[in-house]
Amino acid sequence: MKRRTFLQTSAILAGASMIPSRQLLASILFDAGEMHPLRRNVGFYTERGGTIGWLLTKDHLVVVDTQFKPQAENLLSILRETNDKPLDLLVNTHHHRDHTSGNIAFKGIVKTHVAHQNSYNNQKRVAEARDNLANELLPDTTFEGEKWSAKVGDENITLHYAGPAHTNGDVMVHFENANIVHMGDLMFNRRFPYIDKSAGAHIGNWVKVLQKARSMFDDETIFIFGHADNGYPVKGGKEDLTAFENYLSNLLEFMNKAVKEGKTLDELKASVTEIPGAPEWKGDGISRSLDAAWMEIVEGK
Repeated sequence: MKRRTFLQTSAILAGASMIPSRQLLASILFDAGEMHPLRRNVGFYTERGGTIGWLLTKDHLVVVDTQFKPQAENLLSILRETNDKPLDLLVNTHHHRDHTSGNIAFKGIVKTHVAHQNSYNNQKRVAEARDNLANELLPDTTFEGEKWSAKVGDENITLHYAGPAHTNGDVMVHFENANIVHMGDLMFNRRFPYIDKSAGAHIGNWVKVLQKARSMFDDETIFIFGHADNGYPVKGGKEDLTAFENYLSNLLEFMNKAVKEGKTLDELKASVTEIPGAPEWKGDGISRSLDAAWMEIVEGK
């Protein structure tokens, strides 16, 4: 859906009541990124960085994650073709810059901006370390328990927190009526994950988080993923969660065995190109997984 001509705003609004929302949004083409409608006015946007989720009607607007400022501005210009009102809700699934650097594009036009408290703390800490706090838009609302909920129009949105995983502040964002869950970087589809030990990541608990997600949601749930390897989609079903859970479990099992055999981290990084039992994860990036698993098992971090 790249590089098509915009429909006129007046045509969008005039026809909104007559054209099903999926068809309406699918007919809008964009120069920079791609809009992907899923169902019940919820979809995702891809350009550069972590996948953005959205809810869009002529009366309500929700955005989940923001990539970088230019990409967020591109998205906002697209959304403004249908809705010129302030955002009802901006959610950050976690603090990493490819999910939050675009926050600043929404400054002054967001009613509520929410993240887990740990995500807020991490974002602020990293920005201060880079002397970049003035260019950050931090959440104005945080929570520390297992969930936070809001109602936007006819959609119920719940953020679920299940402990440290990719970082110590990752949330799953459930659009309940649409039955769509934005997983943020809790899901890397057939791509070696970034495991941020500096922000409290924990592989063992990440496995439990994915298990919890599979038990919480049903077989009709559509999951939006933070990242995917080339040739793989950034959306899917429970089978994809199971596959990534399998990768993480096999990573820990492999590292435990290697440590017991007396192998060093340097030896492993020089020789290992694939985690046994998880052949779909291949290519560059395995060293990040080996580093993190070593830290967790050997150094207890």
